Amino acid sequence: MIKGVYTLLMTPFKRDYSLDEPGLRILVRRQIEGGVHGLAPLGVTGENSSLTEDEVTRMVEITVEEAAGRAKVAPDTCCNNLEQTIARAQRFAKIGSDYVVVFAPFLVLPNQAGLVDFYRRVADACPVPILIHNAPERVGVNIEPKTYAKLMEHGNIAGTKDGKKELDHLAKILQLARGKNFEVYTGKDTTAYPLMAFGGSGLFSVAANILPKVMRELVDHSLAGRHEEARSIHYAYYDLFAALRLETNPMAVKAALSLLGLPGGPLRPPLSDLSESNRDYIKSLLKERGLL
Repeated sequence: MIKGVYTLLMTPFKRDYSLDEPGLRILVRRQIEGGVHGLAPLGVTGENSSLTEDEVTRMVEITVEEAAGRAKVAPDTCCNNLEQTIARAQRFAKIGSDYVVVFAPFLVLPNQAGLVDFYRRVADACPVPILIHNAPERVGVNIEPKTYAKLMEHGNIAGTKDGKKELDHLAKILQLARGKNFEVYTGKDTTAYPLMAFGGSGLFSVAANILPKVMRELVDHSLAGRHEEARSIHYAYYDLFAALRLETNPMAVKAALSLLGLPGGPLRPPLSDLSESNRDYIKSLLKERGLL
């Protein structure tokens, strides 16, 4: 799998909450121009759980059409039902996705053996490589390093997008992955540079919705071992990275896109607009960095 930055693509809506297809095309083109390595629609940032099955399909179709081979496409299944996960994975592959990100099942609280079985079954059935998506704060279970060790042996599991912030957890996964065809990405912008500094493959980024060129530069410097340059970007934008996850993702990134005059629109209930104080804070950070 290609190392680099994959944008956790936000889903734009019109004022009536319908999918803003022209707006989505604008956002994807902006990402391509910014040089990101990949596009990752339909994750938590993309409000997957609020989309209809037709909208899920349309998001992938438009992203693949606009990417046109210039960036990899890695949509997230984001469901807890095995049959639905496999059906989405196969559909995404048929549309033209390069990889499929597979969210750990939520609500059901599987044990580690259940997670191994789930991922093996999905990987067996998917025509393209899959990535594990570990998000314990969202699903209620953590994919432990010993579980990763078992899944790394599967030939169609290409890596992981791990959302845990604890660097010892990420470091252990990287140690287990040494010498294996298994890439380790973080799902948090704030841990992107630290992860890559000790051997990670890149990140799935919320901030790239706002800063595609900056995130590309951060990844390029990090992967090339230019640590002084990478650290400089990491610290210059750290506060913004953290702020773009204020309240509940993607509330802050939608506020930022709106402030920049880019398509975003409202959030579908039960999500709501970012608080006025946090919106003002996001605005001040954008101004400080010359984005407004």
